Amino acid sequence: MTAGTSRIRVIVADDSAFARKVMREVLDADPRIEVVAIARDGLDALEKVAELKPDVLTLDLVMPNLDGVGVLDALRGMPTPPRVIVVTMSDSDSPLGVAALQAGAFDVVHKPTALATDRLYELGAELVEKVIRAAAAPFGENFVVAVASSTDTPAPISRTGRTKIVVVGASTGGPRAVTLLLRALPKNFPVPICVVIHMPAGYTEAFANRLDRECALDVAEATDGLRLRPGLAVIARAGMHLKLRTVADGWAATLDVHPMDAMHRPSVDALFESAAKVVGAGTLGVVMTGMGSDGTEGARAIDAVGGRTVVEHASTCVVHGMPRAVAEAGFACVEVPLPQIAAAILSRL
Repeated sequence: MTAGTSRIRVIVADDSAFARKVMREVLDADPRIEVVAIARDGLDALEKVAELKPDVLTLDLVMPNLDGVGVLDALRGMPTPPRVIVVTMSDSDSPLGVAALQAGAFDVVHKPTALATDRLYELGAELVEKVIRAAAAPFGENFVVAVASSTDTPAPISRTGRTKIVVVGASTGGPRAVTLLLRALPKNFPVPICVVIHMPAGYTEAFANRLDRECALDVAEATDGLRLRPGLAVIARAGMHLKLRTVADGWAATLDVHPMDAMHRPSVDALFESAAKVVGAGTLGVVMTGMGSDGTEGARAIDAVGGRTVVEHASTCVVHGMPRAVAEAGFACVEVPLPQIAAAILSRL
């Protein structure tokens, strides 16, 4: 928040006049928030961000002149860009929503309707909560960080190390962080990778497909029975825990709704605990940016069987909660900034 005021300064960008009206009303109704401007398209949003320097920008994805992803790309060139909450129509926009999350959006809020009706007010509580969370998050460097491409990864890679599988967990800020990490790993990566990231339902398939096009690795959304193999990164499906089971000559993915009482589904803890049980000391955990402590109990399980866990350093986290919880519990073997996580993994193969 801007020095000298306790209110969160927000700009609302949407090409629908009714949507702008609703979002302005629900945000201004909270005494912690002040809407300082509205923007009718992407270019208007960029001009007002440059002029007013808000803490948070709520951003429609489909706008004239410059769409939401274009706005996010332009914001990365600013020295202190605002946090961005994407406000999108539905899961049908998930490929564009995934692109926005990869481009650095803090979180997503879904509009309950495309019509100019009072149903739009239903997004109010979620929008207010996420704006407040976004404003409170410390700003790391990962919004603008550059990560080496897979062709720059040191070679050759040893295939005789003790690591047999890499399991990754992330939440807020995770789509961009995971994208940058997987882009930095080579096609001949010698062990399987499993990833849990807290994303809305309907987004993980589009996220996996987009990563598969962008990365040297093969990337796929998890399906029950999918065989894990070197060079394949498996993304947990939203709404289902990703676990492992032993099959002939390796492991396969299992999708499960249990534990039902987990705060998140998929849960980082569920993946890590399953890998520790099935793979044992050959498990290497990676905990990246995210709110809360999901991954701490999983890192505990990995540590108990002789495995190790790398955590992202606070300097590049959008939210340092998950990595900090693992480190404070004593289960982090090393804390490294996002651009160095790929090298940290390769050095432990």
